[in-house]
Amino acid sequence: MIRLIGILIGLFFTVAVLWAFATGAYTVVDQGYLKEKTAETEFHEHPKHLELSSDGVFGTFDRQQLQRGYQVYKEVCSACHTVAHVAFRDLEQLGYSEGQVKAEAASWVVPGIDPNTGEATTRPGEPTDYFPSPYPNDVAAAAANNNAIPPDLSLITKARHNGPAYVYSLLTGYQDQPAELLEQFPDAKTGPGLHYNPYFANLNLAMAPPLTMDGQVTFEDGSPNDIDHMAQDVAAFLTWAAEPTLEKRHQTGWPVLGFLLFATILAYLAYRNIWADKKKAKK
Repeated sequence: MIRLIGILIGLFFTVAVLWAFATGAYTVVDQGYLKEKTAETEFHEHPKHLELSSDGVFGTFDRQQLQRGYQVYKEVCSACHTVAHVAFRDLEQLGYSEGQVKAEAASWVVPGIDPNTGEATTRPGEPTDYFPSPYPNDVAAAAANNNAIPPDLSLITKARHNGPAYVYSLLTGYQDQPAELLEQFPDAKTGPGLHYNPYFANLNLAMAPPLTMDGQVTFEDGSPNDIDHMAQDVAAFLTWAAEPTLEKRHQTGWPVLGFLLFATILAYLAYRNIWADKKKAKK
């Protein structure tokens, strides 16, 4: 028995060492130590720091910020991007009343079918409808955006590492190419129709800066509406769009963990109580 325990302990430490080695090797490769130096490896930047009220295991959504973020999405981002997995009725979670949701849905135009002819048409949105795409198909989307199809934003904060900060950094990261980059990599000059952004993987975006000036969106609550704050707000909205059940998950998770802890302690005490007499009898 002792020999078996020793083997298991040795196996555990062996696996731990191999895991540490594999993790270290991955970090070396991922950080570019073994990669050829390129403009991307040298000038790509990690996302800026962003704090949202939904961060952490106790995080909750700031409804006012979500409403501001939705307004930025509607007035700016929806011209190119959709949030196809979000229905208008879901906006009630942002603090809107049922009447406001109906009015908001009706302000959008969604695809429909003419009941008399069966032909495709458009109609005002209803709460059960999902947010529509600004383009009829991918071909039209690519043609309008320098041959790049704008991604759906429903899950963008889940699809990118450190998603909320990535969105925020991308929106505020447009700038001129550094002279140092062009000196080191003359062939990396940003091409026609592209825009330099060090927070994007290959440094060049087909998407023009969507937030171009302070005050581009006016908030009813008088909140700051400079580019930085608008980017934070829309990042918060897209965080909610990707995981609208986050608060419920947090609220459910802690009681479950508490129950499991209580059940574990109870099981241990029961074990001690049941086996105590038998251990004494063996002695």
